[in-house]
Amino acid sequence: MAPSFKNFIAGEWVAGNSEIENRNPSDLSDVIGLYAQASSDQLDNALAAATEAQKIWNTVGIEKRYSALMSIGQELIDRAEELGTLLAREEGKPIAEGKGEIYRSGQFFTYYAAETLRQIGENADSVRDGIEIDVRREPVGVVAIISPWNFPTATAVWKIAPALAFGNAVVWKPANLVLASAVALTEIIAKQDLPKGLFNLVMGPGRDVGQRLVESPLVNAITFTGSVPVGIGIAQSCIGNLTKVQLEMGSKNALAIMDDADMDTAIACAVGGAFGGTGQKCTASSRVIVHKDIHDAFVDRFVAGASAMIVDNALKAGTQIGPVASESQLNQNLANVALAKKEGGDILTGGEHVSRETEGYYMTPCVVAGTSNTWEVNREELFAPMACVIKVDSYEEALATVNDTRFGLTSGIITKDLARANHFRRNAQTGCVMVNLPTAGTDYHVPFGGRGQSSYGPREQGQYAKEFYTTIKTAYISAGTPS
Repeated sequence: MAPSFKNFIAGEWVAGNSEIENRNPSDLSDVIGLYAQASSDQLDNALAAATEAQKIWNTVGIEKRYSALMSIGQELIDRAEELGTLLAREEGKPIAEGKGEIYRSGQFFTYYAAETLRQIGENADSVRDGIEIDVRREPVGVVAIISPWNFPTATAVWKIAPALAFGNAVVWKPANLVLASAVALTEIIAKQDLPKGLFNLVMGPGRDVGQRLVESPLVNAITFTGSVPVGIGIAQSCIGNLTKVQLEMGSKNALAIMDDADMDTAIACAVGGAFGGTGQKCTASSRVIVHKDIHDAFVDRFVAGASAMIVDNALKAGTQIGPVASESQLNQNLANVALAKKEGGDILTGGEHVSRETEGYYMTPCVVAGTSNTWEVNREELFAPMACVIKVDSYEEALATVNDTRFGLTSGIITKDLARANHFRRNAQTGCVMVNLPTAGTDYHVPFGGRGQSSYGPREQGQYAKEFYTTIKTAYISAGTPS
């Protein structure tokens, strides 16, 4: 009998009106647990509790905030192997990546623990005599967090940690596909001496719990990572209450391989950027743009690198690509491979659902050559271990192709030419630019986000997070006439 897990509302573990199964995508016979689905009344209770708890948290000294966040971060780091294994089991990424995600999540908490001690305001003299001005940041209030399944702990944490650090309350709705990791993180947070209701885990489907959450007048800010259509719907829902909103959505990242590129670097960056995390990263390079002079040599080695990757159970040592996260994702991936072929692409390797020792959603990494940037497969996000190669005649055409998208999250260039690299860095229309590095891979202490339909609202991560999680107050002080 699979164990049951509850929501965490107002400081208590609460059963829902129903439960859903959580199955291991590497082994469909493995039921990880049954997870409560919150009712609308339970969500309302969470929001009411968060509203009251935030008032208390706002008066707590920064040393207490620091200690709580440091404790959470350290426990995540200490338990990276255990919780990383759980993450790999439920989401499907190789166990090494799962452990790395938990460790990095701990670093997010320890970073924002330190940020609690750096909340320093500004002051100025008024243009009027005898008046001083104090400018400082205050919590925005109750923050609703809606996180995705591809980085079930890290993406949630880079929202939760700054929200708490800057004095806010949290109501978190994780993706229903990855509730084991959500409960594990909540158990760690629940150990801390926090006001009851400051942090709430509310599990349930987006169409019900998520929609009610974003429409609530008790929510002061909403941060969301997911698809463009859902993000646009959230933004529209926020208008009625003028709720502050931050959206991280789709991407169509490109890696440009120039004629002077170091081939070993190019292959390592292309293979890692396209297929790491089973291609289920918002920063994955699904477009690989290659200069004609090295195109054939690059493609041969790219295909060899992709074909050599080990696709197997996420918990097996040596696995480089685990299963995709769900049956629906697998079906969408296979449909995209068929679309690429229909549009005229040459499937050089992979793109197949394969069997392994345990039944799961395994797919081989796919390289498609001979594609055009005008094709649908190169216009829409794939979220699959699939890369489409586009041949170009020049650097100028490569740059134009990189920028020819409605998205703008990450882009990269492989080149030995410093002038070309600097030109690309300045002219690539993406929020993150990589030079001689994979498009996938960012740091936690600097801003993250994109342009176009990739992002909307203030940046995430680093000190820039305070733009979303705080509001500015300007105070004017007159000391009066000296006696």
